[in-house]
Amino acid sequence: MRWEELDREPCSLARSLSIVGDRWTLLVLRECFLRVRRFEEFEQRLGIARHVLADRLKKLTDADVLTKVPYQERPRREEYRLTEKGLDLYPVMLSLLDWGDKWMSGAEGPPVIRRHKACGQVVHAVHTCSECGEPLDARSMTVELGPGAKGAELPSETAEGSSAK
Repeated sequence: MRWEELDREPCSLARSLSIVGDRWTLLVLRECFLRVRRFEEFEQRLGIARHVLADRLKKLTDADVLTKVPYQERPRREEYRLTEKGLDLYPVMLSLLDWGDKWMSGAEGPPVIRRHKACGQVVHAVHTCSECGEPLDARSMTVELGPGAKGAELPSETAEGSSAK
């Protein structure tokens, strides 16, 4: 599997990684969720090279994760806004943040907490079954090929319906 061919793999994770599977891209998205919108602000906050930032913003724009919106006409200036497709990445970001808070934070705790506006409580990503509401984890799941698999195969143990160990 070649990096530049991930978008053609019969795997939704591989296809997703073809867009967001790069550390700079994830950090750009983090800033987007913190409401950073302008090129210079991304550049300053991330300490990223201009050409790398331009490449990641173009990739996210081409993938319809971000859209460019004019904020000034003369000279024309644009800012980057999350699209619905981009906003749908928020639970993914929350999950990565929670994992980092648990496994990568020092003794002093996480650097940022997330508070739900409606109830005022500090929140964490929670994954539950869309059908029964039970918690989801690797041990409670089985996988099977879906209609978009097109020639893909699962390891024999997984294909037999075994759950993760």
